[in-house]
Amino acid sequence: MEREALLAALRLQLEWGADDALEALPVDRFAAPPPAAPVRPVVPARPAAVVVAPLALVPAPAAAAKLAGEADSLDALKDAIAATESTLRDTATNLVFSDGNPASGLMMIGEAPGADEDRAGKPFVGVSGRLLDRMVASIGLQRERDFYLTNILPWRPPGNRTPTDAEIMLFLPFLLRHIALIRPRHLVLLGGVSAKTLLRAKDGITRLRGRWHGLEVEGLGRLPALATLHPAYLLRSPAAKRDAWSDLLLLRRTLDGSVAPE
Repeated sequence: MEREALLAALRLQLEWGADDALEALPVDRFAAPPPAAPVRPVVPARPAAVVVAPLALVPAPAAAAKLAGEADSLDALKDAIAATESTLRDTATNLVFSDGNPASGLMMIGEAPGADEDRAGKPFVGVSGRLLDRMVASIGLQRERDFYLTNILPWRPPGNRTPTDAEIMLFLPFLLRHIALIRPRHLVLLGGVSAKTLLRAKDGITRLRGRWHGLEVEGLGRLPALATLHPAYLLRSPAAKRDAWSDLLLLRRTLDGSVAPE
């Protein structure tokens, strides 16, 4: 009888489609399950130590100010900048110091060199520089004769990124000394970084542009400074050229003596 029952159960399994035996011995489905193995807590592996290369030491602004103050000529100032340790110096190709006529009485200050400037070692020689030359030519100014150009940073930031506050503070004493050596009668601040840094303002360039400001420079007193839009911004936003043209007209009238700086 038991044999017939087992054969009947087997036939039933075959009819249901079971054609393989998965285990060598039958399993007693009614027996109590074996006790579960104790669960061991998972301890996360400690991450491997990451070795971080130390950052290059950056001279304190006081040390940079001392170096800048000791420069008694443009050549000495350029040498002092070249000797100043900076991570920017390590990634750039050329020191970008200045261009134009230092005796013109008009000094224009931008933000930082781009890729073209880094290759040439001169400020504003790329696409935005050519636009700047065309803009000022429309009011009768030529780079070789009528104005002098430099930037806040003498080295190109990697990828043309915006300068950091630490980089600006490092090179600001050199820029102020640069202004003192040139002794300009008027300043033009190209772009928001230049304007906000030198005017110590929190407002953006759209609020600062279009009027003269006063910039205190040691040994020179209060210099008139006109904030305007950077030519690189005008390439991205052509509609803003109208505002830049208005600023140029104000500059022209001031240079001609028909408008006095505030």
